[in-house]
Amino acid sequence: MKRTTLLVVVILVFSFFLAATTMAFPSLPEDLNIIAPDPSLPKELAAFSGKWEGKAGRLEFFLIVEKIDEEKATLRLSKGPGWETMPAQVVKEYGKWKIWFTGRSGKNELSIRGEYIDLYVFGGRGGTVTFTRVP
Repeated sequence: MKRTTLLVVVILVFSFFLAATTMAFPSLPEDLNIIAPDPSLPKELAAFSGKWEGKAGRLEFFLIVEKIDEEKATLRLSKGPGWETMPAQVVKEYGKWKIWFTGRSGKNELSIRGEYIDLYVFGGRGGTVTFTRVP
């Protein structure tokens, strides 16, 4: 009986720590309309499309690339309960697709790195946030 109780306690504690590392995606905006990229869009650029989550220190970030083409994108960004909609410019630099947008801290850049998106913040304190795709 003691072994069973100990096993249950260990499983519960382990489950608690696993749950604590999972981020809770905030409620999606009511007017959200993720538009699938045109099939003719380069796959490296189309890969930006969709929902993403990232963390920098204790701050959780959520990103939605709602619409994208070879010139512009529409982004939704959340660092808390609400969402901010931002227009963005799509560019190809040195053979790599990037998305530039202006946020509260100034100029920002999104770039694809394998299965991740890196956000480089150039204004304010600067820094990087790495995002992973959310199903």
